Amino acid sequence: MATQGSWVRYWRDGTRPVEAMHAHFRDHVYPPHSHDTYSFGITDAGAQRFRCRGGAHTSGAGMVMAFNPEEVHDGRAAAELGYRYRIVHIGPSVVSDVLADATDGRSGALPLFPHPVLTDPLLADALARLHVALAGTTDPLVRDERLTAAVTAMTRRGATGARPAAFPVRTPTDRARREAARRARAFLDERYLDPVPAEELAAAAGCSRFALYRAFRAEYGLAPSDYQRQLRLRRARSLLRAGVSPADAAAAAGFADQPHFTRWFQRVYGVTPAVFRG
Repeated sequence: MATQGSWVRYWRDGTRPVEAMHAHFRDHVYPPHSHDTYSFGITDAGAQRFRCRGGAHTSGAGMVMAFNPEEVHDGRAAAELGYRYRIVHIGPSVVSDVLADATDGRSGALPLFPHPVLTDPLLADALARLHVALAGTTDPLVRDERLTAAVTAMTRRGATGARPAAFPVRTPTDRARREAARRARAFLDERYLDPVPAEELAAAAGCSRFALYRAFRAEYGLAPSDYQRQLRLRRARSLLRAGVSPADAAAAAGFADQPHFTRWFQRVYGVTPAVFRG
């Protein structure tokens, strides 16, 4: 890694959206971002602090960080020597499949985690065992068993089936702003690879540029440009997983040049595109 004393390793399951990272950071600062997965981090040593859901949080050794899909957060060291942590990213489809298996195929709402930091040794142990299985050459059956055990532990020990009370409650007077934000998001979902002028996005949303910016941040926790860049980064990740070179992934994902892509990829994911590709 670029900073002295820091290192990072990354692994992925080859057949489903499950990934793992092990890292030690001293100076690295994560900007506000989110994942399209459930993301669970175990702080092994030191401490890290982050903002999530409008509040400041600290995770020390032995604690578990729990992020729901699309939940915006940042992160940095809270101790002079930095922090060492492991994190697993589990796609919602995997969680859904595991829970369906546990309930004989009955469908239900995906779990949500109301607390970004948990002190739960049993949950930490289940996640640590899953991380070892993902990072090592463990038999696929063992991986499946540990994945099931980890998802079960997550949902039983830290989750709720309803939207956490910590999320802001919006009144009907917010409806127009919510609709504007959703129209803008739908537009970006379709056009995120293209240059999108602010005027064009505001026109698609049906409001002014300033009103759109405020509405989008209130609804999704990110500025529209941050959301567009996140979509591009996710596209690039999928290309890197498929073996595409970082330079080609940068171009195909809409980045102006590879250095710009590499800088943002490392800032958001904590690992360079080359290391992530493997």
